[in-house]
Amino acid sequence: MLNLPIQRHYLISPLLLLLIAAIFQLLDLGTLLQYNTNQIEQGQLWRMITGHFVHSNINHLLLNSAGIALIWALHGEYYRPSFYAQLLFGLSLCISLGLFLFYPQTAIYIGLSGVLHGMIIVGAIIDTQKGHRSGYLLFFGVWGKIVFEHLQGPNLELSDLIDARVAIESHLLGAFAGSCYWLVVLLKKQKRHN
Repeated sequence: MLNLPIQRHYLISPLLLLLIAAIFQLLDLGTLLQYNTNQIEQGQLWRMITGHFVHSNINHLLLNSAGIALIWALHGEYYRPSFYAQLLFGLSLCISLGLFLFYPQTAIYIGLSGVLHGMIIVGAIIDTQKGHRSGYLLFFGVWGKIVFEHLQGPNLELSDLIDARVAIESHLLGAFAGSCYWLVVLLKKQKRHN
């Protein structure tokens, strides 16, 4: 039987994220909020965060919504509201900084897929800390997917569906930022033991 995290404190964050993304889509705020290198260079720094919460079309929103639901089903009990908010903000900022510094050719970016990759990695790491071997499978599975994407290039059918290029560099940056979480946890553990 499925043991889904249906307590209110586990539901509130993913539902709020879904609501915000849906409102942004309904109000067609993509141009105002998208990650846009030119606008960021002119001081519109909020785009480094808000760009992750807007989508190219309803299909894009629905795919990311499915990712939010999957992460909630897999690891919802790990993400209390404050930790969820910290992850969203931290991963969004890390991905945007990575795009800005290492992928200047990505002038515009929208969507949650990079953040979702990072959250899956964090959940997998917490799984391994709790002794769940499936966490290793999930961790290396996500990294395998990212390597495959970088060898094969973005999925063209998915690009057609979402009416935008699949930004596989955001997946890499999100997974890298999520993996850095593991390093922080290790360093904290080592500091406590000393």
